[in-house]
Amino acid sequence: MSDRPNILWYVTDQQRFDTIAALGNPHVITPTIDRLVQEGVAFTHAYCQSPICTPSRSSYMTGMYASRIHNTRNGNESFPSDTPVVTRRIADAGYTCGMIGKFHLQSSGRRTEPRIDDGFTYWRFSHAPRDDWPEGHHYAEWVRSRGGDLDALRNSEDRVPTELHQTTWASECAIEFIDARRQDDQPWLLNINVYDPHPPFIPPASYARRFDPAAMPGPYFRESDLAHQAKLAAIDFQDEIRTPEEHDAHRKQALYYAMIAQIDDQFARILDMLEATGQRDNTVIIFTSDHGEALGDHGLMYKGCRFYEGLVRVPLIACWPGRLQQGLRSDALVELTDMSATLLELAGVERPPEMHGRSLLDICRGDAPPDHFRDFVRSEYFDALDPHFTGGTGSFATMHRDRRYKLTLYHDHNLGELYDLEEDPWEFNDLWDSPSHQEIKHRLILESFNAHVMRTTDVGSRRIAPM
Repeated sequence: MSDRPNILWYVTDQQRFDTIAALGNPHVITPTIDRLVQEGVAFTHAYCQSPICTPSRSSYMTGMYASRIHNTRNGNESFPSDTPVVTRRIADAGYTCGMIGKFHLQSSGRRTEPRIDDGFTYWRFSHAPRDDWPEGHHYAEWVRSRGGDLDALRNSEDRVPTELHQTTWASECAIEFIDARRQDDQPWLLNINVYDPHPPFIPPASYARRFDPAAMPGPYFRESDLAHQAKLAAIDFQDEIRTPEEHDAHRKQALYYAMIAQIDDQFARILDMLEATGQRDNTVIIFTSDHGEALGDHGLMYKGCRFYEGLVRVPLIACWPGRLQQGLRSDALVELTDMSATLLELAGVERPPEMHGRSLLDICRGDAPPDHFRDFVRSEYFDALDPHFTGGTGSFATMHRDRRYKLTLYHDHNLGELYDLEEDPWEFNDLWDSPSHQEIKHRLILESFNAHVMRTTDVGSRRIAPM
């Protein structure tokens, strides 16, 4: 068995942390992901570095905060060329690297996303499951080659059937890649990026029928949320502030869970191929998502400039039978930048000193306690969504979360939020103006400011002499 394993890195889009049966949600159906939890290490407090696609993906693809590498916006013209992505570093170390699906380090609006120096020799691109890219959209071409009209299917009553779905196409590509590697002497990394469970919530009808909206628990919502969100109404968000009934939140939750169930089934096909080709024992599996989804919590649907748990806390599971701990659940605070550093260590690549992430492998191996890794985690939103989606003017905000408290600063509106997550895990009681919490608030503001300066200041070229 090689000390440098293959790496199967599966990334969903907009999947909340609380959507896995084995981690406590009785309403979802996730037997494949449950098996990973049982056989591997689940980080239950993993945080993305932005609740929006491009800045989050920029962060974990480099191991650095998006503001540090100057790539904080969806719809951006280009990706900075001076910071290598982790797959470039891993390819340079001798890995064969493949990418399937969404990449989204640059805009895919009205164009196919341009390639960067990404390290991938296998590239199957599909930003979103729509037929609106004139060329280079491998998934749409795959549907057409099978006689399907993607746009018509998306708008039909039964939606796109499983056999023609983007999640299925991604599995087909992964199976092709894995099968072709069965005789390879060099290790490989495969990064799979499906679009689901991203809105619109349109799973195949066969999956939608499995989830009854009336049986769904619904969002984390209190009537007081409406007044609280009204105070924040000037802060960018995709949808209007509404009650769960106005959002039709139970139905959308059922559809969201249906999309995750299909992901789970298609993920199983990929793992079966690893087994069939004799590569399972020497393949590390990483399962995560780029960010979460509001799903009606606090009167909000979809995503935007907020940092509630459903938006910034994501699944993160690592599994390598016989090499990593089995059935371990770590509640340490970790970031997706740490996943990036972990990938580098798995591949035998030295972590660059400027990288913000640190490897999680000591916890995964049982060489470090699983209950503490970072004193705090951070997330940021800097003009991340276009006004086309929010109707806003471009908000700027940061989140600073320690073991107990979460501080959010909306920098361009002189507003903030403070939550005691021990007493109030779903963030209903904002302590920003609480007289008894002012000392805590000011301490966290200072910590947050210091952390931002230390992590995002670009000090220029390397020093070559004392003067």
